[in-house]
Amino acid sequence: MGTPSARRGLEWLLGLYFLSHIPITLLFDLQAVLPRELYPVELRNLLTWYAKEFKDPLLQDPPMWFKSFLFCELVFQLPFFPIATYAFFKGGCKWIRTAAIVYSAHTMTTLIPILCTFLLEDFSKASGFKGQGPKTLRERLTLVSVYAPYFLIPLMLLLFMLRSPYYKYEEKRKKK
Repeated sequence: MGTPSARRGLEWLLGLYFLSHIPITLLFDLQAVLPRELYPVELRNLLTWYAKEFKDPLLQDPPMWFKSFLFCELVFQLPFFPIATYAFFKGGCKWIRTAAIVYSAHTMTTLIPILCTFLLEDFSKASGFKGQGPKTLRERLTLVSVYAPYFLIPLMLLLFMLRSPYYKYEEKRKKK
């Protein structure tokens, strides 16, 4: 990301990612942890349709470990989304670096058990999932493809923050 236009292009992509994450989090992800009455029946039905259509066991009957990830999304990530949206659309906001690194590491860490569950869990035997979940490799890969951007984009963000010379802070030393 050496050229300013490439940097701005990636900043815009990240801005769109964070902007799109706000309604996804509020309208769908948090249905598992917030009171049911907060959501109109149409949104609840849409989530039910998605979970059955894509055989997503985590949203059909969310296990407690997944709810804990969603709680972290509510408490830590959701407040960060508008800040990150602003920073990346504005561009050149070096102050976002540390928070973006923390967000990236946290998000990728939560996605590892989610993706491993989709790929490796035997849903026919796992009592916690009540037989719900993808059965074929194609169903598993389809479900992974829904969640993969939430691993890959934070990975891009992490590498961008760590490797971009523009976002590296230069320590200011006091003159004596």
